[in-house]
Amino acid sequence: MIKKFLSHIPTQFIVPLCVVGGIIVGLGGYSVYMSRAHSYLSDDPAACINCHIMTPYYQSWNHSSHAQWATCNDCHVPQDNILNKYAFKAKDGLYHAAVFTINGEPQVIRPRDESYGVIMDNCIRCHTQLNTEFVNTGMISYCDVQEGKGKACWDCHTQVPHSKISNLSSSPNAIVPLPASPVPEWLKKRMNKN
Repeated sequence: MIKKFLSHIPTQFIVPLCVVGGIIVGLGGYSVYMSRAHSYLSDDPAACINCHIMTPYYQSWNHSSHAQWATCNDCHVPQDNILNKYAFKAKDGLYHAAVFTINGEPQVIRPRDESYGVIMDNCIRCHTQLNTEFVNTGMISYCDVQEGKGKACWDCHTQVPHSKISNLSSSPNAIVPLPASPVPEWLKKRMNKN
């Protein structure tokens, strides 16, 4: 199959195309490795702080009552099925990566409309018994909130799990676990010898 493909390309272009293809594949692999792309497949909240601008949000979650019960994905990603979960993570992650790459992030990061619906669905999913049996508040969807038929969970619970003052300026020295260095140990040892 490769020979058939190469037979359609003039001979003088084969080597340059292979070099350019190798460079593209190499840079792509390097980007995946350096960005710790594999970490985003997990539910580990530390994956969120691969981007330093998420540190205030990680810190506010880590000091909240939700930290012992829920990860970032439990609230911010759909939980109805695994395909929907990873499709949403991919779409949201690519959006974040694009915004962060061009330094277009706002000082205060707030969810987009689609994310608000997911977050509210997850609040309801986790607190169904509380809403239906104990306090009898019932449950509404985020669409109902947008139509003015009720309030979103965070309209009353303003400090759960992130405070309203979570932003880059309000907590410039947020203490969070540092991501592991992407530099392999063998290379660190080699660098220390020189």
